[in-house]
Amino acid sequence: MRKPFLAGNWKMNKTVDEALAYAESFLPQVEGVDQVDIALCPPFPALRPLAQACGGSNVAVGAQNCHWEEAGAYTGEVAARMIRAAGCEHVILGHSERRQYFGETNETVSMRLQAALDAGLAPIVCIGETLEEREAGKTQRVVEDHLRGGLARLGPEHMGTVTLAYEPVWAIGTGKTATPEQAQEVHAFCRSVLADLFGQKIAHATRIQYGGSVKPGNVKDLMAQPDIDGALVGGASLDPESFAAIVRF
Repeated sequence: MRKPFLAGNWKMNKTVDEALAYAESFLPQVEGVDQVDIALCPPFPALRPLAQACGGSNVAVGAQNCHWEEAGAYTGEVAARMIRAAGCEHVILGHSERRQYFGETNETVSMRLQAALDAGLAPIVCIGETLEEREAGKTQRVVEDHLRGGLARLGPEHMGTVTLAYEPVWAIGTGKTATPEQAQEVHAFCRSVLADLFGQKIAHATRIQYGGSVKPGNVKDLMAQPDIDGALVGGASLDPESFAAIVRF
């Protein structure tokens, strides 16, 4: 049985003080919620303070990206081992905004993924198609390309801590959400690709989140689908009451 995993991606929002105020409000609201895994993914400056604030709670902390090298002349980048040393357990990789604005590719996702695993982080690997690709009937082709390219360096033995996040790009921050049936169809397809790559046992065990305008009002219907194992939540995770309601779906 796959344990649901709800993660909040704050993107480029919240100062350290704002992150700590969030934790002060959020943690009591989800205290004792043990039927799901919970993570908050703030910007880099808030990682260590938030990890300290969440220490001893049921809420983990993750970063939104990492570099593939352990150290070096990479101005503006942060290594996976630095993220782990800050107290993080997770890292988001390959988000569509990284692909769109910062040149992320399947190859660099694969490199970052290997670095994250080597550093002891549990990665959340994002996949998903644009509206143009969906309307052209290319959803499965794009998703499979992201999966095979992004996971290319991994064997079955590496998949135990990897979570996938299917995020249709057309539903991120737009207010549009894939219907539960649309999301389930792609999640089931992802699992079939995983089975081809790593075998049926790994495919069945891997958690696949849905992301794209997830809100308290639609999370329950999404989570009722057999292959949806949680959510990577953007805008609705910025408000502690809203995200707590999602976590308690």
